[in-house]
Amino acid sequence: MAKDVHYNAAERIPAETAADPYLRPAFAASDRARRLVWNVCRALLYRPSPRPMHAWRAFLLRCFGATLGPGCTFYPASKVWAPWNLECADCVVAADGAEIYNPAPMRFGSHAIVSQDVFLCGATHDYDDPRFPLLAYRMDFGAYAWVCARASISPGVNMGEGSVLALGSVATRDLEPWGVYAGVPAVKVKERKRPEATGSF
Repeated sequence: MAKDVHYNAAERIPAETAADPYLRPAFAASDRARRLVWNVCRALLYRPSPRPMHAWRAFLLRCFGATLGPGCTFYPASKVWAPWNLECADCVVAADGAEIYNPAPMRFGSHAIVSQDVFLCGATHDYDDPRFPLLAYRMDFGAYAWVCARASISPGVNMGEGSVLALGSVATRDLEPWGVYAGVPAVKVKERKRPEATGSF
């Protein structure tokens, strides 16, 4: 799947904002204000909440525009950069320390798992453009995909249904459905058993 640039700061932020393009903000003032309010809410209401209060944290995410199916489990030390760009089917899990950096929409299929200290990176900068603009990408994580602890996913990379990114690995290209990937950069090391074969899903 080709990378889908959803947001290019060079096309959204006027040049007159700052003479030095490196000093221009990546987002409009309204967006920065919305993220400030969310960060205050996260610090005061989301992060200190007891671990079993998953419904409460899901409620807070929905209040800021997230689309969550039933049974989603977001632990208190998980971090969502922009809830309004988060779309989850049922039973999606984000463990403590998981960081979802989503300046552009990120979609998670049913039973997708984001384990401890994972970093999902939804944006980068165009270093070949003298304006050095932020580029944000839509990203998709298929049903039953699993990002294992301390793994990272590069901007614009998608995970197919049932794919697995192993412990501490870094995905720089799309992961095929039901493939198991490991390493830096991650390469396919085996096929995962499909539910038809295991009957476990």
